[in-house]
Amino acid sequence: MTGQTKTNPSKTAQSAPTGSVLFAVLPWILAALLLAVLPQVFSNNSALTIMNQMSITIVFALAYNMLLGQGGMLSFGHAVYAGVGGFACMHIMNTSEFFSSIPLVILPFFGGLFGMAFAALIGSFSTRTAGTTFAMITLGLGELIAASSLIFVAFFGGEGGISGDRTDALPFFGEQFLQQEQVYYLTAAWVLISAASMYLWSRTPVGRMANAVRDNPERAEFLGYSARWVRYYSFVASGFFAGVSGGLFAINYEILTEENLNAVSSGIILLVTFLGGVGFFFGPIIGAITFTLLQTVLSLSTELWAFYAGTLFVLTVMFFPGGLAGLIMMHLPALRLGKLGLLVVPYIKTLVPGAIGILGLAALVEMTFHYRHAAVGDHEMTLFWTTFDNHTLLPWIIAGAITLIGFGIARATAPALKDAWNEANTARKAQS
Repeated sequence: MTGQTKTNPSKTAQSAPTGSVLFAVLPWILAALLLAVLPQVFSNNSALTIMNQMSITIVFALAYNMLLGQGGMLSFGHAVYAGVGGFACMHIMNTSEFFSSIPLVILPFFGGLFGMAFAALIGSFSTRTAGTTFAMITLGLGELIAASSLIFVAFFGGEGGISGDRTDALPFFGEQFLQQEQVYYLTAAWVLISAASMYLWSRTPVGRMANAVRDNPERAEFLGYSARWVRYYSFVASGFFAGVSGGLFAINYEILTEENLNAVSSGIILLVTFLGGVGFFFGPIIGAITFTLLQTVLSLSTELWAFYAGTLFVLTVMFFPGGLAGLIMMHLPALRLGKLGLLVVPYIKTLVPGAIGILGLAALVEMTFHYRHAAVGDHEMTLFWTTFDNHTLLPWIIAGAITLIGFGIARATAPALKDAWNEANTARKAQS
């Protein structure tokens, strides 16, 4: 499911073989089975809430990648469309007569319609140009809408936001979505539908022309395609799916506030998409899963989770511009050559000491934070299941030694890893 596809013009149009269809559908079947089984493994409400948040972020990140990855449009205000869709769904929840006549499962569709309508309005003038101009327009509009949310209290609810009750909807096959597990399956179904729809969109002429406009808008214009309208259609479609994610958020949390619209939310989805990889369709999915785990699981252990997430983002952009998906796909040539096994031992020799060094460095960061910000007289802290006095010298020496030894071994074994990498890809270069 990569975003980079190649066609062979020498082949005439013909119906796809059954094996090819099965190969194309298989990832979706496996994804559906995985989503169906997950609640049986992680059954408590906390885990279900995390998985719901993960699913919502996946839809939002994929919608954002329709702009950034496919259309080359860097937006700093895309949370507006998710927020507008979510607020619209919340208002529908509060219109008891209408809400009680529709099943809850179609509510995200209304969120998508409102997000799409708002995107159609904003995109009518913002998509005339791309690049820096488009980015600045989206930044300004994002801030404008976020500030307006505190002014137009009737729609946005002011600082307190708007809340609702999802159980007032018409029961769907007898289900009123009282339990978190029921909400999970509703969200999972929408994730599959939305992801499949966005994948099919990327295969349409408009989706493919978005790639051409991203790479060379002048050539696309020369071939007779309007770069402006291609950007506009992509923008509107992205607004629809962003609105769907807002509707899912409304169902899951039953409250929306200004935070759903502001620049922080827009920045987070940009981070998530870059972290996963904008060049591949499944990149934002990996980014959403990774970031949600950092945000939820890691935040339970440390107050510095945002620092670690930001560090991971910077390192990914600096050393792996293709994101985590690009990092995975780098191994595809070695896999095709049957030489992936050559990398196992060098990876263990380098990555394990490197991971130990990272843990040592994280220990130093945590100890520094505790030393500077703990209450007066509070010298004890617990780190990696060990309680110690961080005002003594020994813990600092141990953490520093682990950091130096870990990174030192990783650096010493890095040349061997490089040689193994070259060996694993040698045959591919020889054949090319």
